[in-house]
Amino acid sequence: MAITRRPLLTATAAGTLLCALWFVPSANATGGTGTAQGSAPAAATASGAGPGATALAETGTGIDTTPYLLGGVAFLGIGAGFVTCSARRGGPRTAV
Repeated sequence: MAITRRPLLTATAAGTLLCALWFVPSANATGGTGTAQGSAPAAATASGAGPGATALAETGTGIDTTPYLLGGVAFLGIGAGFVTCSARRGGPRTAV
């Protein structure tokens, strides 16, 4: 009975993960000046470029990526632990 539930649990976990990732915001660069979409950015008009010119968004000094790095390493370690645990529980493999 437990063997027949395993694919159902796997499919449920995969579906839940996909639904959760659906709500992750996309990384669209927007101007911080509050200008309407499609209008010329302030940097492009100040530099003398026309309204059709595009300019890169100012990103500032950057964000602190340390928590993301530590979280990624932690999840990588947990995943490696799961793989090791499942390999040990699987028993010896015989070569064919």
